[in-house]
Amino acid sequence: MKLKIAEGLFLSLDAVTQTFLIVGKRGSGKSNTAARLVEQMHHARLPFVVLDPVDTWWGLKAGRGGEKGLDVYVFGGRKADLPLNATDGALIADVLCEHRASMVLSVKHLSGRERSAFMVAFAQTLFQKWGGGPLHVVLEEAHELAPQMAASRGGQQDGEAAMLGAFKRLWKLGRSSGIGGSAITQRPASLSKDITTQSEILIAHRTIGPQDVDAIGQWVKYHGERLDILAELPSLPTGEAFVWAPEFPEGKPIGLQRTSVLLRETYDSASTPKVGETRVEPKELAPVDLERLRAKMSATIEKAKAEDPRELRKQVAELKRQLAVVTTGPTAVKQAAITQAATKTVEKPVLKDGQLRRAEGIVTALTNEVERHERAVKDRLDLLRELTQEIAGAIRQTHTLAPTPPPLANSGPVLDEWRIAKARSHAATGTRPAPRVMSSGDGDLTLKGMRRSMLTALAQHPDGLSKKKILIHTGYASSGPVSTAFADMVRAGWVESIGHGLRITDVGVAALGSYEPLPVGDDLREWLLSGDKLSGMERALLRAICGAYPEQIRKGAVLEQAGYASSGPVSSAFAKLVGLGYVNPAGPALLKAADELFG
Repeated sequence: MKLKIAEGLFLSLDAVTQTFLIVGKRGSGKSNTAARLVEQMHHARLPFVVLDPVDTWWGLKAGRGGEKGLDVYVFGGRKADLPLNATDGALIADVLCEHRASMVLSVKHLSGRERSAFMVAFAQTLFQKWGGGPLHVVLEEAHELAPQMAASRGGQQDGEAAMLGAFKRLWKLGRSSGIGGSAITQRPASLSKDITTQSEILIAHRTIGPQDVDAIGQWVKYHGERLDILAELPSLPTGEAFVWAPEFPEGKPIGLQRTSVLLRETYDSASTPKVGETRVEPKELAPVDLERLRAKMSATIEKAKAEDPRELRKQVAELKRQLAVVTTGPTAVKQAAITQAATKTVEKPVLKDGQLRRAEGIVTALTNEVERHERAVKDRLDLLRELTQEIAGAIRQTHTLAPTPPPLANSGPVLDEWRIAKARSHAATGTRPAPRVMSSGDGDLTLKGMRRSMLTALAQHPDGLSKKKILIHTGYASSGPVSTAFADMVRAGWVESIGHGLRITDVGVAALGSYEPLPVGDDLREWLLSGDKLSGMERALLRAICGAYPEQIRKGAVLEQAGYASSGPVSSAFAKLVGLGYVNPAGPALLKAADELFG
């Protein structure tokens, strides 16, 4: 049996474990293609789960002509078989892992924060517990579930970043457990590039937006196909698509085909109602055994409670309470009865011999565990005391051996001789030099603000950075005070020149001491886009430029995405981003995001 997608286009059943990218503007036929794909999987008895943030996939339960559709369970939404709560992510994943029943999970009714929490729990549990065998995960409106620009700081944005991380992990590593998936989106430019490029099969319907066409082009270039096809995407008729499968099936790949996808067999609940149209929805949906599923969920809930450490601790506490009542004599029993009466709770502790032995065994085991941890903590404290004494001795020895600095700290060669002698002393004792405290004669140089940020950036990149890259990581623009700071740090011995850049020295490391790391790579980008370092206009421009990375983007396209018209303030914003090093000019009217903002 094969999956029939179009006349002349059949996919082997192994497609269920492949990752698909299904793209196209609204009304181009992408939802029909995705539904056709899962219908064929269902006929082949291959399980799937649809994550539906728009509440349109319930139509799988009804036929296109009003007859019964597929036997799938719908959680949440207006056609729900069972409700879906924000806290049910792990539970539903457990049910899916244990019973392998095809599902539609509608989360439209959840807030953004609730949806993120549900998706993270579901994706993480599925990844950890799926026991092998085929499963296909469908991400409807995938750019909402795995966005390219998910922020990493603050409230809901933290949830989006965690959700993105969970789906990236599932997309990259799930295949080893038999998990494949389809990412469906009308905005491929807004979908995480890790999801885009890691997808193995592309189905591209009519796509018009330049940035979205460019995003498809990134997939095409990544997989080594022809770019000339991109010019045909804006004019594809509804229902037609290009199918790229450069490596599937193994040994005889499908390659590149233009085809008309067959209509779905089930009710198209995702179609857009036309003005004046009376939409008739099916009255008869496929029956599902709700009582059986409720029983399964009840069993899963009880199993989860039985394996929950918090529940186990409650049981142990209850057993210890009952044991104490039974073993401490009549007085304790009488006192317990008085206490229970006072709280209007009457409990009669009755433990059989077997229960009593079990409770005693639990108490013994707990006692042994507590003692083991106490011994381990004591051993660590003893070790820390020894290390503290050794460090204190080394410090005392350093103070004894270190020469007294000359009275004139700026006396040129004399200062150099003193530094050499001090370095030899540290080398002999194996200790790190203490931070240098400079006097007012040195220009009142203190390690704070700009200089501390620069030293922190260099400490995070011990091989050195160019001066421009130092400014990128610290957020300062090139200026007179910046040049003075560079010169001061070299003069203080905190950094040394290497070619066109600087590298932190041992003296600089010691002067810096402990520090809070600056954000780097993806964290630096998300900090800039979600913080107040840049103005709203500057953030909007930078977000559009980063969305095109690693490709270049024209200023006109940036303005279109950011929603600004060319003006003096916009030109100043572009100039500031270039001056800060976050954006690099790449040719006439072309810009590219700095590499340091990624990875």
